Amino acid sequence: MRAPFALVNVDGLLIDPALSIDPMSAPHDFHFLLLPEFSSIGFMSAIEPLRVANRFAGDLYRWHILTVDGGPVAASNGITLNAECAFDQVSDARTVFVVSGFEPLSGYTRAIGDWLKRLDRAGATLGGIDTGSFILAEAGLLAGKRATLHWEAAAAFSERYPAIETSQELFEIDTRRITCAGGTASIDLMLDVIAREHGASLAAKVSEQFVLGRIRQRSDHQRLQIAARYGIHNRKLIQVIELMEQHMEEPLSPDALAESIGVTRRQLERLFCSSLKDTPTHFYLGLRLTRARELLQQTDMSILAVCVACGFESPSHFSRTYRARFHTSPRQDRSALRTVLPARLAAA
Repeated sequence: MRAPFALVNVDGLLIDPALSIDPMSAPHDFHFLLLPEFSSIGFMSAIEPLRVANRFAGDLYRWHILTVDGGPVAASNGITLNAECAFDQVSDARTVFVVSGFEPLSGYTRAIGDWLKRLDRAGATLGGIDTGSFILAEAGLLAGKRATLHWEAAAAFSERYPAIETSQELFEIDTRRITCAGGTASIDLMLDVIAREHGASLAAKVSEQFVLGRIRQRSDHQRLQIAARYGIHNRKLIQVIELMEQHMEEPLSPDALAESIGVTRRQLERLFCSSLKDTPTHFYLGLRLTRARELLQQTDMSILAVCVACGFESPSHFSRTYRARFHTSPRQDRSALRTVLPARLAAA
């Protein structure tokens, strides 16, 4: 009987024989289409588990970087990566991930959509990391599928594609579709893929290399729970904030909120004052304005449509409260973002 974790050296790699695969088996190839301003952490977090899996168990995975024109592409943090080739030079792929960041649809073209559709017809698995789900959805490739994406873009995604079932999971694996919230959730996704293909033991060994306390399941929350996010512990206060987040388009009145958690309006106001140093009405307004800003920055919805989606009674009221909160008007805020992103790309 061999000793536990006995290692052999192959071409300079320490490989656990119990984890290695048949050398005649073909590695799993991943193609990553990186769009301008893509999420660097979302991409790197997907690559690194594959690298570590290879370190432990041999040539299991290979990855290929694609860009729109085959040239270098800049991430949202300014780091530039070189590509192997342009996306349209790849006609045969097993698994393809689109990786994007802010303003994902600014990088979408009909050519990208047609390319993804051809790969889909050929049987490829298609995925999106961070806001890559926008690209798949725009190409009509998420119909009937369950998808996820970064929580900050979820409201904008649901507004644009109301027929697509979306979740707040870390990642979703559906029939030949894989979507991921990005960030460090890409690690969790790839650990899941490794476990499915080569066993939980290898996934656990890879996880330990990232000093992770545990392997998160896809159903874990993307965002901190309300209690942690706001530093509160009162169960009724947590419940009422959950209700506020669920009712943006048609805000509930303070009386309705109080009744829903079984307190009086005065008790509700005391809860907010003692725990958050705020009033329920002002706190609720802040949530709706934050949602409005997300929609303005991440969709092409009209300002009127954003106003309605966030429960404001009139465009003038929306504009006044928006300016008071963010020190700029909705129109100016959107214009500033449209100017900054192209300037970053040109500089890169």
